[in-house]
Amino acid sequence: MSDDQSVLSQLRGTVGEKHVLTEGQATAPYYEDWRKKYHGTALAVVCPANTLEVGAVMRLAQKHGLAIVPQGGNTGLSGGATPSGNARQLVLSTRRLNRIRQIDTANDTVTVESGVVLQTLQDVARENNRLFPLSLAAQGSCTVGGNLATNAGGTAVLRYGSMRDLTLGLEVVTPNGEIWDGLRALRKDNTGYDLKQLYIGSEGTLGIITAAALKLFPHPVANLTAMMALPSLVEAVNLLAQAREALGPGLTAFEVISAPCVPLLQKHYPNLRWPFSDPCEVAVLMELTDHDNEAHARDQLERLLMRSMEAGDVLDGVVAESVAHSQTLWSLRESISEAQGLEGAHIKHDISVPASAVAQFVAQAQEALSQAAPGARCAWFGHLGDGNLHFNVLSPAGADPMPFAARQNEINEIVHDLVVHHRGSISAEHGLGQLRRDENQRYKSPLEMALLRQIKSAFDPEGRMNPGKVIA
Repeated sequence: MSDDQSVLSQLRGTVGEKHVLTEGQATAPYYEDWRKKYHGTALAVVCPANTLEVGAVMRLAQKHGLAIVPQGGNTGLSGGATPSGNARQLVLSTRRLNRIRQIDTANDTVTVESGVVLQTLQDVARENNRLFPLSLAAQGSCTVGGNLATNAGGTAVLRYGSMRDLTLGLEVVTPNGEIWDGLRALRKDNTGYDLKQLYIGSEGTLGIITAAALKLFPHPVANLTAMMALPSLVEAVNLLAQAREALGPGLTAFEVISAPCVPLLQKHYPNLRWPFSDPCEVAVLMELTDHDNEAHARDQLERLLMRSMEAGDVLDGVVAESVAHSQTLWSLRESISEAQGLEGAHIKHDISVPASAVAQFVAQAQEALSQAAPGARCAWFGHLGDGNLHFNVLSPAGADPMPFAARQNEINEIVHDLVVHHRGSISAEHGLGQLRRDENQRYKSPLEMALLRQIKSAFDPEGRMNPGKVIA
């Protein structure tokens, strides 16, 4: 029996025959990323059912010199969960680690395994009259482990923070198969280095997150959505400041949509009705949650809208009259990425700058791109409330998109140089993965890269955890 066959036999003995996938049709979904940009192969896809099985798989991998590529829902946008094509790798899927271990409403915490789908977690919290606030377009298929690995943000960061802010403790399996039980559901624990924060955002390059203790919140009584048309991004930034002052912690989301996104939505999703008849440069989608009552929330939101319209900062606006109306407005925001994909090849950016610098950054980036690539469409949208824009650039309308897509490195440099000029980040919530790994070295100082490599070496001295991702 060859060494590979021996490894497969031992893996089957560990997790069960049907949970070691080697055939092309069964493994294909695991070997390609969601965007179909990255492809690879591995010796097998292994699907352990619990933490002990993960530990056993990791020990076998270490014994036989196999690298491990962790994968949750495989919804990432940076190629962080795709194998490289080196056959001496295993894809370790966490999808069978899908138990809700404990929900503690007195402590407002829930302990879940890493393969739990985000929407399942949201539903469990709601059934217990609690809120788990992380909300993403992919919430029906992304997993808690993937959310932790990329420090997912989503639409409610403005009020609740990212996964770093929502996590109290972790359970992690190390590269040599040891299990660290850090599932302490404590809001205060000052007993040394905060190890969990090293694993959050590490994209599986340090170990396998198998469970997490997460924060819950009281479920709001009212949840209202409004969409507003504005003359420019400058007014949108001003409106953000006004909304924070008027609505306080009730301001949950503050999203922005640029004018070039609208024709893409109308072309590819004609059933989604744009609420404004007159054109506008920017639309803002705002969400307010309230623990008093809906009438109080609606009064606050409508007063803000009227003051802003009287001041000329807002041209038009609509407050959702029902849950269905709110979902329709959110569908516009959440369909933009798909509409851009249907339009053809485009160059994605997931950047963040201080909210106060967003308008200046966008103006400078659009001007630089108009000179470098005349006719290119800057169809940006995203989370203005926390300074995170998906600053995507499409080829000129009617032109062959492929020559434009071939200029990706040039376009990236133009955009990212400006991001760093404004003390921003080239990856706000999607992670580095394979997509931004090399670019990151361009913008990080030699000292910072050296410190990152020291952490990687300390946690994964053999370099077997998700090789080729995050750090070269």
